[in-house]
Amino acid sequence: MRRISRTLLGLVVTGAVLGPAPSLAHHLPGPCDFHRQDGETVRAFSRRLIVCSVDRFGPVRGGVGRAVCIAKRESGLDPSATSEPTGQYRGLFQHDRDFWPSRYETYTRPAWELSPRVLNGRTNAVVTIRMVDDFGAWKAAGWPPKGLLRNAPH
Repeated sequence: MRRISRTLLGLVVTGAVLGPAPSLAHHLPGPCDFHRQDGETVRAFSRRLIVCSVDRFGPVRGGVGRAVCIAKRESGLDPSATSEPTGQYRGLFQHDRDFWPSRYETYTRPAWELSPRVLNGRTNAVVTIRMVDDFGAWKAAGWPPKGLLRNAPH
């Protein structure tokens, strides 16, 4: 019993002298925090970001297939796409530049350290999927089926 007490006391003193152990998880990356692989196209990388976002924040109606289809329709899976000629709609899912700041604020978390830029594919995918999940459907979130006029904010 004495031996155990001395050992515990020694550990406590050693801990006090050396300070707390370094944290192994000092940085907790946000969702879908990965990089393009060697030889991976921008479009293939965008597809992976969308898959990750749906897996993490879905399910969304139509699943990954629908999400990728909409991004293809909106931007050709190009996260730097902007609408011509005004540039009003931007990024992977073509968010309205006037609505982007509030969408970013609503659908991201500071701890995730996501870029605030609408042209960042990772951020655009995360915000979009969280938004569609929140609204319950693509159309309600502003992405109507192909061929319909856009009557909701994009």
